Amino acid sequence: MVTVDRLTKMAHFTPVRGLPTAAHTASLFLQNVYRLHGVPESIVSDRGVQFTSRFWKHFCRALGISVDLSTAYHPHTNGQTERVNQSLETYLRCYTTYLQDDWDTLLCTAEYAYNARLHDSTRCSPFFMLYGYHPPPLPDLPSVTPVPGVASRLRALRQCRRTARDSLIAAQTVYKAYADRRRSASVTYSVGQRVWLSTRHLRLSCPSKKLGPKYIGPFTIVSMIGPVAARLQLPSRYRFHPVVHVSLLKPVGTNVFPGRSLPPPPPVSTDGSDAFEVAQILDSRLRRGVLQYLVDWVGYDPEERSWEPAVYVRAPALVRAFHVAHPGRPGPLRV
Repeated sequence: MVTVDRLTKMAHFTPVRGLPTAAHTASLFLQNVYRLHGVPESIVSDRGVQFTSRFWKHFCRALGISVDLSTAYHPHTNGQTERVNQSLETYLRCYTTYLQDDWDTLLCTAEYAYNARLHDSTRCSPFFMLYGYHPPPLPDLPSVTPVPGVASRLRALRQCRRTARDSLIAAQTVYKAYADRRRSASVTYSVGQRVWLSTRHLRLSCPSKKLGPKYIGPFTIVSMIGPVAARLQLPSRYRFHPVVHVSLLKPVGTNVFPGRSLPPPPPVSTDGSDAFEVAQILDSRLRRGVLQYLVDWVGYDPEERSWEPAVYVRAPALVRAFHVAHPGRPGPLRV
């Protein structure tokens, strides 16, 4: 588990075998963060199950900690931790054994090397930013000692220092250059704007994703979460998170061929079943005791309207609006 302070850039590397539960994560936080630095004002994390669980939310709420989750499918929202992860991964890959059974013993050296090194953004080491003075330099390790076991340990420690320093510097340089190369000027979006959503992280129902659509929608932006994330108005049957990074969006342009009809949007499979977006509820009826709605689908022509059982129409706002406008039509007991 990697923890990075947003101000000082101080990092702590905690070995964890397997995916920790929310309770285990809370215990690791108390042992490795709270014990040293107290309670933070907020925590930015990815959307792992332990961080989205009720236990973690109530745990942080009890301590007065604001929980901020990274944008769906865009780990750069928590960019500084992702960058440290890349550096740490490079170091461990260079120095761990073939069986990869000693990585946890290397974390202390990697953590010291990271916190003692000059940081690009602050131009100070995290150690200096936190404590106000530079870490004392490690003494030169003697090459000769009368105890063979000590000599072996000193040689390993000397190599660890050298590898940690070189690997972390090289990894941060490469990762920064790669991120800068992929980073481009983003389009400015606004509330109410219609956009297409990239299917890069969606599971489509078409046989081959390579031949499937690159974007689906269009969807309406209901709010902006800062300049780089947008909340979309999605049908309730879409189970993916409605807040997405703007790099996954594309503004809806004008149709360059006014006389040409656009192809209908494909269904999106997010939980093993196809999901289509409901544009409007047009009518309701009872057939053999089953409530049905006449549904107008987004992106489809009027001839594609269909009667659907109410249990399959997961658009509560549209259903409510229909019955408010047509109180005499068949409906559920409570709407």
